[in-house]
Amino acid sequence: MRSVTEKITTLETFLPLREELRRRGQTLVLTNGHFDLLHVGHVRLLRAARALGDVLVVGVNDDASTRALKGPLRPLVPLAERMELLASLEAVDYVLPFSETTAERLVAALQPEVYVKGGDWTLETLPEAPAVRAYGGRIELVEPTPGRSTSQLIETILQRYAPTTSQSSPEIP
Repeated sequence: MRSVTEKITTLETFLPLREELRRRGQTLVLTNGHFDLLHVGHVRLLRAARALGDVLVVGVNDDASTRALKGPLRPLVPLAERMELLASLEAVDYVLPFSETTAERLVAALQPEVYVKGGDWTLETLPEAPAVRAYGGRIELVEPTPGRSTSQLIETILQRYAPTTSQSSPEIP
């Protein structure tokens, strides 16, 4: 079993291993996202993705691409910490960052046999779908966990802990 630090890599470093996986006939599964506040929806997606192949690679939007997509207050957790958290999960074999706002370049470079995204996407709205189709890969959409997203967690935290004029702030343990 690889250590957490061995699981964290870059696209350039991972590409030779990708070729080795092809030679061995192993199925590479790729998913990607921000993974800003790790929650059960993320864990369920990653476990489902891992079950679809031999090796699961998770691409993580870097801080700049997360800000570009989610706004100036995100990410809440820096890239290095998000990657470390993901690499700590048993289902995850490798974690690598990417700087674009979509994973199209990552998909095109790795050409995973299976590309996985949450079911809040559709084949029509998924920006990486044309790249997957171009090399003949398979797309799997995993049903999202209702009520579980980083945005919803942020909203819950704000509702519960943000001071208001009508109530005093609860004590934070």
